[in-house]
Amino acid sequence: MIRIDFNRLRFLLVDDNAHMRRILRTLLHGFGSREVYEAEDGAAGLEAFTHNIPDIVITDWAMPIFDGLELTQMIRQPGANANPFVPIIMLTGHSEKKRVMAARDCGVTEFLVKPISANALYQRILTVVVNPRPFIKTKTFFGPDRRRLVNPNYVGVERRKGTAKAEIIPQQALFERVKITE
Repeated sequence: MIRIDFNRLRFLLVDDNAHMRRILRTLLHGFGSREVYEAEDGAAGLEAFTHNIPDIVITDWAMPIFDGLELTQMIRQPGANANPFVPIIMLTGHSEKKRVMAARDCGVTEFLVKPISANALYQRILTVVVNPRPFIKTKTFFGPDRRRLVNPNYVGVERRKGTAKAEIIPQQALFERVKITE
């Protein structure tokens, strides 16, 4: 099992439910994290993001002022903040395909459905730390590569037809300071 050193990671929890923030904070502290910042809505989340520069953002979908999707879009604006590449884990009580696709299309890195488990949260964090996806920049999208499936039997020149020219920005060393052990 791969383990990461959580005490070197800074987290931002954005959720309007204080009980959910407490559960997440407790889990993160249990994993070994010491820097966990919190915000009760999207506006406060953006301000906390700007001031604390977290390594990972965990946000709820449905919140007042602006929701998790709007927060993600604001964070993902290149040049608008310190780290538009930050991994964003979206929490929601809704797992419909259209919601998962909407989150992906806004630039969410991972998706986690409530009620959460410690193992599911750990796995999502492990994924964003150990296997960071390259970022794609086109005229209409900036965020982690949405294409996860690699078909080894595909023999064509382009993976998908009709794909616009995209700049691929590899995610290297976002977490160099995080100790990973097996």
